[in-house]
Amino acid sequence: MRDLSAFGDATFDVVFHPVSNLFVPDLAAVWRECFRVLRPGGTLLVGFLNPDVYLFDHEALDERGELIVVHKLPYSDVTQYSAEERATKFGADAPLEYSHTLTDQIGGQLAAGFVLTGFAEAPHQSNASAQYMSNYFATLAVKPS
Repeated sequence: MRDLSAFGDATFDVVFHPVSNLFVPDLAAVWRECFRVLRPGGTLLVGFLNPDVYLFDHEALDERGELIVVHKLPYSDVTQYSAEERATKFGADAPLEYSHTLTDQIGGQLAAGFVLTGFAEAPHQSNASAQYMSNYFATLAVKPS
C-alpha cells in the first residue's frame, strides 16, 4: 500500500483502504500513493483504528474488562517490546502494528491533497472498550478535479 508503482498515475476511480494502515509505520507514503493513482474526482474510502485503542493493556481488557493504560501514543510494537517479547506475546510471525495520530490519519490525507467530504465512527462490538469509545473511524475523501 506504500508502493503502488505497479499502477500508473490517475488509474482508478476509487481506492478502498480498509483498516490496514496499522501495519505501516509511516502513513505519508500511503496517502501520496493513493492520491497519485486516483483520477481527478476519484474517491478514497479509508477505515482506521482509533489510536486510543493502543493505550490499554489488552490482556486486562479482554480478560477482566479493565481499562488499564500501559502504552504511550503513538504506539509501535517495535518500541514497546523486544523481538523476543513480541514473539512470546504475539507469535513469531505476527505482523508489527503501529498506531497513528489523527494528524497522520486525517491531516495526512489533507496534506496529500485530498478534500475530506465525510467522517464516521463506530464501536468494536467485541471489545470491552466499546462502551467508552468508538474504536473505528472512517473517512471519505475526494481528489479534486
